Amino acid sequence: MTFDQLKEKARSLPLAPGVYIMRDKSDKVIYVGKAKKLKNRVSQYFVDTVSHSPKTRIMVSKIDHFDVIIAASEFEALVLECSLIKRYMPKYNILLKDDKGYPYLRLDMREAYPKLTMVSKLANDGAGYFGPYGSRSVTQNVLEAIHSTLKLPNCSREFPRDIGKERPCLNYHMNQCTGWCMADKTQQQYRQTVEQARQLLLGNYKGVADEIRGQMLEASENLEFERAAALRDRLNAVEQLGQKQTVTAGVLADTDVVGYAETESKACFAVLHFRGGNLLDKDYEVFSLPDDKEAAVSSLIKQYYISRGIAPKQVLLPFKIEDDALFAQFLQQQFGVTTKLTIPQRGEKMRLVELANKNAFEEANRVTGKEERVSATLALLGKMLNMAPPARIESFDISNISGTDIVASMVVFCDGKPKSADYKRFKLEGMAGQDDYGAMRQVIQRRFTHFKAGDKGFEAAPDLLLIDGGINHANVAVEALSELDLHFPVFGMVKDDRHRTRALVTPEGEEISICNQQAVFALIGNIQEHTHNFAIRYHRHLRSKRLQYSQLDGIVGIGAKRKQLLLKTFKSLTNIGMASIDELERILPRDAAAAVYRHFHPEGEG
Repeated sequence: MTFDQLKEKARSLPLAPGVYIMRDKSDKVIYVGKAKKLKNRVSQYFVDTVSHSPKTRIMVSKIDHFDVIIAASEFEALVLECSLIKRYMPKYNILLKDDKGYPYLRLDMREAYPKLTMVSKLANDGAGYFGPYGSRSVTQNVLEAIHSTLKLPNCSREFPRDIGKERPCLNYHMNQCTGWCMADKTQQQYRQTVEQARQLLLGNYKGVADEIRGQMLEASENLEFERAAALRDRLNAVEQLGQKQTVTAGVLADTDVVGYAETESKACFAVLHFRGGNLLDKDYEVFSLPDDKEAAVSSLIKQYYISRGIAPKQVLLPFKIEDDALFAQFLQQQFGVTTKLTIPQRGEKMRLVELANKNAFEEANRVTGKEERVSATLALLGKMLNMAPPARIESFDISNISGTDIVASMVVFCDGKPKSADYKRFKLEGMAGQDDYGAMRQVIQRRFTHFKAGDKGFEAAPDLLLIDGGINHANVAVEALSELDLHFPVFGMVKDDRHRTRALVTPEGEEISICNQQAVFALIGNIQEHTHNFAIRYHRHLRSKRLQYSQLDGIVGIGAKRKQLLLKTFKSLTNIGMASIDELERILPRDAAAAVYRHFHPEGEG
């Protein structure tokens, strides 16, 4: 279909809830979305495309045709959307990459020698399934805890086939297994121990402990002291396992806490699992910055719980998501659990959300490369200023004290990094008193006169000019450029009460706050600091040089050239004053040398 045909088809859709499926020329599904009113939502893709984000514009450009499925209700549309996303995994939907689900522990007591194993999903095979407990690592920890506590076999030997055939393996000698492959162990003893494992997985710590305690007392009364000691160790292990509550009775968590955070180029969706206030595990997904964080989290959280096949009693959210009430209804229908979705505003629950957000930020920050970070910051700055990302930024500042030694600095940042080889400093001429506007006009004119002439060191064109000061300084720079028939983007740097740039201002007076964009705030602050310090250093250098020269004024026979010679030779006024007649006569005529010596050694001094 042509773009106009797509637009016309969208306009013909009904104002009904449903799902739309975008396809490319090869008929591959590239995006699935849900709508309360299909006509309104789908039409948005084909009108005012300029306002779309870059990602959406690319997606729209790939659409060859689309299908819609009308649903009976918004709830039915939500269920269908989740199902289709999982089925097609469309390229332009934000997707969970890990869809493995939570593992379970499987135990089939119908076997002669039942063995506890970890499996990825439930099966209708008559075996007992326990869990899910969380990630594979958490489930593995549960399995190892059961094996360690009851000293069950964790090797590759098959029972009863391998009983009595070989010596016990290393696990037996390390006291990690009772040695069930030895001929003196019975099937009844083995099954009794496995039944204890099953009871532990059901959370019946006390019952298992009481049973082992009874066996221990019986062995002691029968003078089986070695067996009694082994049972005592097992009893202690079971009691410790119960206190730690490592194993839970088929429930992952009672509270899930969702976190979300962004860096300059990445976003992360994280879920922390809590039971009884204790943190059990963490899941997360890192992806490129979305157009809409609420929509992204809404999509991911639906995929997350559908793929896991289980829901907690409570989910704490960092902000409101789309269709939260419908999603809670969906969880109730799918899992038979009434899940409460909450956005905490204060207290302990708010602290948990902040912890989840912190975890999300650390994961996103970990995978954000330095170059990627700088590129994303410049892209964001360009977006804020309604321009392309500025590769070359030039910043200007004026420095003077009471109108003396007026200087200007030009600092250059290329690709977000200072390029000191291109820094320039200007000693301003013909300035009567303190005139910051006149000084700024002069430095802009001088810098870009050299640019127009193609002079070496000035030939590069800037993408952005930052002027230290407000709207008036920015306007002066624009006027100076106009006089040279040049036009570059110009913004003033507006300071807060701590002398940090809080906003950029256009020559028309529109302020663009940067305080809430930490990366941009840091970049502009770094540019401002470099520009200011470079100007200050040059101003201090000239002032120091002028003060040194002034102390040599009035000495007979010492003009400008001989002042320079003296300072170049002796480096400072202190060294000149300490020089002997002979040392002075090496660079000056005798009369001039004597005059300098008398100036620093008045009659009567050593």
